[in-house]
Amino acid sequence: MFQNQYETVFILTPVLSDTQIKEAVEKFKKTLTDNGAELVHEEHWGLRKLAYTIQHKNTGYYQLFQYKADAKIVATLETDFKRDERVMRYLTTKLDKYALDYSDRRSKGLIGKKSSEPAKADKAEATTEENA
Repeated sequence: MFQNQYETVFILTPVLSDTQIKEAVEKFKKTLTDNGAELVHEEHWGLRKLAYTIQHKNTGYYQLFQYKADAKIVATLETDFKRDERVMRYLTTKLDKYALDYSDRRSKGLIGKKSSEPAKADKAEATTEENA
């Protein structure tokens, strides 16, 4: 069975408690695993300000799943999102080879963190040249 890799980001309403958020995330994770999807990576981005108001709310809890699955499983997950009133928005994208490379580097921590070591080395070299 051929499986594509997908990335789904969903936003939960900010009125939920921490336990309710964990329960909702576990429910959607269980939907994926029970239907045969392989969860590759998961990130909880926490409470963030929304770009625009959704359902009269300015913030929401963001969650990201990366998984390998059939299109039928993605449709099942999105149906669960539509039926669950805790989900304000969701977006699922199919990852191509460039997105897979990017997500691998991001999950390893190579993207998104500024490396200060080379900058310090350049600054140290400039200081020694000025002192000479």
